[in-house]
Amino acid sequence: MKWEKREIPAEQVKALDAKYQCGPITASILVRRGLTGGEDIQYFLEDDPRYLRNPFELSGMEDAVSRILDAKEEGERVLVFGDKDVDGITSTVLVFECLSALGLDVRWQIYQGKPGEPFGLSRRVVEEFAADSGTLIITVDCGIYNLAEVGRANELGVDVIVTDHHNPPLPEDLPAAYAIINPKLPGSRYPFHELCGCGVAFKLVCALRFALRSSFYGQDVSLLNVRAANDAWIIEIAKLRNLALIDKLTETVVPGMVRIGDTRLPAFLEGQQILAWDAPLQTKILGRIFGKAVEIAMLDIAPEIGKEIPRSRGQSLLRLREESRLARYSQGDISELDVFLNLFISFVRKREKLWTAEDVEGLQLACLGTMADIVPLRDENRIIVRGGIESIRAKPRPGIAELLFRLGLAGTRFGSKELSWQLCPVLNAADRMGKPEIAVNLMLEKDASLRDKLAEELAALNDERKKLGEETWSIAEPMAFQNLEGFEGKLALAFGEHINRGITGIIGSRLVKRFNVPALVVAFDGEIATGSFRSVKGYSLRPLLEQCGDLFLDWGGHDYAAGFSMELGRWEEFLERLRTVSAIIEFAQDEGECIQIDAELPRLYLTPEIMDIVERLEPYGEENQPLTFMTRNALISDIGMMGKNGAPHVRLTLDIGNYKWPAVYWQAAEKVPGEFNVNEKVDLAFTMSRNWFNGEGKPQLIITDLKRSAPPTAP
Repeated sequence: MKWEKREIPAEQVKALDAKYQCGPITASILVRRGLTGGEDIQYFLEDDPRYLRNPFELSGMEDAVSRILDAKEEGERVLVFGDKDVDGITSTVLVFECLSALGLDVRWQIYQGKPGEPFGLSRRVVEEFAADSGTLIITVDCGIYNLAEVGRANELGVDVIVTDHHNPPLPEDLPAAYAIINPKLPGSRYPFHELCGCGVAFKLVCALRFALRSSFYGQDVSLLNVRAANDAWIIEIAKLRNLALIDKLTETVVPGMVRIGDTRLPAFLEGQQILAWDAPLQTKILGRIFGKAVEIAMLDIAPEIGKEIPRSRGQSLLRLREESRLARYSQGDISELDVFLNLFISFVRKREKLWTAEDVEGLQLACLGTMADIVPLRDENRIIVRGGIESIRAKPRPGIAELLFRLGLAGTRFGSKELSWQLCPVLNAADRMGKPEIAVNLMLEKDASLRDKLAEELAALNDERKKLGEETWSIAEPMAFQNLEGFEGKLALAFGEHINRGITGIIGSRLVKRFNVPALVVAFDGEIATGSFRSVKGYSLRPLLEQCGDLFLDWGGHDYAAGFSMELGRWEEFLERLRTVSAIIEFAQDEGECIQIDAELPRLYLTPEIMDIVERLEPYGEENQPLTFMTRNALISDIGMMGKNGAPHVRLTLDIGNYKWPAVYWQAAEKVPGEFNVNEKVDLAFTMSRNWFNGEGKPQLIITDLKRSAPPTAP
């Protein structure tokens, strides 16, 4: 296996360490991973929920909130309709609980599409809900493809709010919903596009709570500041709505040279509540610029902010800028207006208590949806997952608590790995086995004894899912191998009546790992074929699906995971099209398996404190793989075998510097003694974790690769 440690400029590491005070090893890791911009780095070094992005930056959010509040006021009947996977289940629970707490007449339903029905909202669901006097449907983790179904809802007088995160269709194919909330919409101004469905649902819930808690909901506010610039003055204004920045204006004016009516100020400030830092001073300066006859009505907000943020009391914006944490993560110079804006938002959040225990608990569901849907662990997804894990550790919500107990995780310091590999699959089993409502009921059930029974039922479904998966794999793997040749080695395909459509995605993912090419697994159910596509990194499925789109009843998904349904009578035509399309698939050049090294640790630097860095940069997952270190000349002082069926794994003790390190090397028994042995020195590439026992977590090395050290060179 090749080890690669990318060369990086030492001066860049020093500069980054000096700016963020994160330590030289962390700085080198960030640089090596291409994380050099302040906005990227802040989400690796900060946990505070105030770094979460404002939900009202999402297009359609205020329209959606207003419509839901109208439904509350008018006593309307509302349906929350969600997808059936973990992301959809957590989204459904989150929005349903929020609306129930607000007193709405709300019910929920999970997608359980019958063969031939489109993914997401169906005509049947719409018509049944309309017949039951329903007037508002909120889709979660689905809906972006339901053009016809939303059209039918409109005909029946039912409004639809779509919240989704899947790649949207062409603009002309978007549903005519009352509001669409999706960070991936064409022209979206939302800075981060990779929220999961429950992440989007969480934004909706936060926006609703803001509307009910804050006096600034629906309000237009402008922050004004004037600062000197040589012989001129710079007038800066930030326009906010729902605390989201919607526009900025900068005017440079020489006193006495222009009338205020000849500037853009009157039009920009029309209808605005104007706030200033030290309003008497700002008024005086504006009088110098435009004449004393000009008056701009403004409120001095500095004293009020000082009550909530004492460090700002009596300080100028210029002085506060020097102390600002915002400046640390800014790519360039920050202005006094930037500081003002940050202080004002922090002041409102604190005074109006906009972050409560309800929001912290909501992070638990958003965290599980984020991990289960394998979205990039970058930007605010990191705060969602870190905050969610901490909340689950502190006080797991009903449903999650029962599952943690059954999995043996209750009371342990679990992390993203344990939740992703153990908890999420159990929740997902409800979907795979066609009973997603069990997982929703588990989360919503008030009776603890009934939750225990539902958790037991869910665990049994997971065991059944594992068994079904192994039985299907024994058929799908050889079939896919045989079909590779027909697709020029570029596509692994398994299909037939023997495949359960609930596990097509799981089998597809395993085939990708097995053959390192895109995989398609299709279940035949009556007259309908339902397929799941999974891809390798670097090859987007969208172009392939678009070229077959006319054959599908419906299709959609992500770049690397997608699905479709089609009439079985078109299967042969689809296969011919697939052979043609797959022939032109091109993959990134394969340079062989390569281990990317994040940092080389000299032996004396490899201390237990390194775990602090590992845990600081958690959670790990998509686009943030576990840190991989390397060290040289480690002495193997002990070797033992572990595991069943011939003890395939190796446990080692390594003398490195001043410490003896326990290490695990999976599937490496056959390498002893041929590749390494006791009392030999080795170079190793490894990750790190804690081995928990009796409540104590001791650091250990997980070896990725190991090589005998080169003998010392002669002097």
